[in-house]
Amino acid sequence: MNTAGAVNRLVVFGDACGSGKLGMHAKRRMRDGMYAAFAEAYASVDIEPGRLHQEDRGDGILTALDPAVPPSLMVGRWADTLYQCLREHNAGSAERLRLRVGMNAGPVMNDGRGLVGRAVDLACRLCDSPVAKDIMAGTPGADLLLVVSDWLYENVVAEGGRYVEPEHYRSARVRSKETDETAWFHIPRSPAPGIPRPPGPSRPPAAGPPPDGSPPDGPLPQPPTGDGPVRGGDEAGGGGDGGPPEPEGGIPGGRRITAHGDLQYFEKNVINGGFTGIRREAAGGAAQDHGTDAARNTGDGT
Repeated sequence: MNTAGAVNRLVVFGDACGSGKLGMHAKRRMRDGMYAAFAEAYASVDIEPGRLHQEDRGDGILTALDPAVPPSLMVGRWADTLYQCLREHNAGSAERLRLRVGMNAGPVMNDGRGLVGRAVDLACRLCDSPVAKDIMAGTPGADLLLVVSDWLYENVVAEGGRYVEPEHYRSARVRSKETDETAWFHIPRSPAPGIPRPPGPSRPPAAGPPPDGSPPDGPLPQPPTGDGPVRGGDEAGGGGDGGPPEPEGGIPGGRRITAHGDLQYFEKNVINGGFTGIRREAAGGAAQDHGTDAARNTGDGT
């Protein structure tokens, strides 16, 4: 590779799932299977060892391809062959070899110690992204997950071709370190994978009276001033004597409650304290007067 400057290349990073749980013998078998599968996949698209730069990453392999290699071969026949190799390797094996493979393209250079470039960084982060790991964790039967950059999908995968299945990719946002990119995820010979969604923030429990019946902590709600309407919950609507107009989108058939007199306060759809009368208006506008005794008999003022 040219060390004088960066050259546009396709970058491939493959990483084995769950390798940290393996013992020494199992790790060696995993690495043998991984290198054999990669070699057969490259041979299937006529890529000889001299047309790629390959670096060992322990439980993974980082590769930059010759600029003349068509990317469509890599997202097509190469990926399909790699998938078939993994299936054969895993047949009847208690310790399956499962790979995540990230692909990206862009300027890459070899500084004499290894591959350098943002294209390399992104390929590795796509492969190691939490989304990719969650997909593989959620689909234990999958042997291979291919993750491609948005540029690679739009310019290569979306064009289709033999062994290329653009309709079986699913996009998701990848955020890791300085990376904030759209990526496309694909499990060969399978429908588009589901993207796990992070759990939403939990809501604190609604405040309510303590179970022992003692008053809640903090100040009590302040009583309304004047003879304006008392509003709250699904039982109340806008409007009333001197109150604000009914808001748009109000509940059809709702009721409007107007309280008069010595009302103390209104909390959680319950009227607390003494009062001299209450008028409840139905949706049609007819008012019904209820005296103090009737309101007291209900216990909640409704």
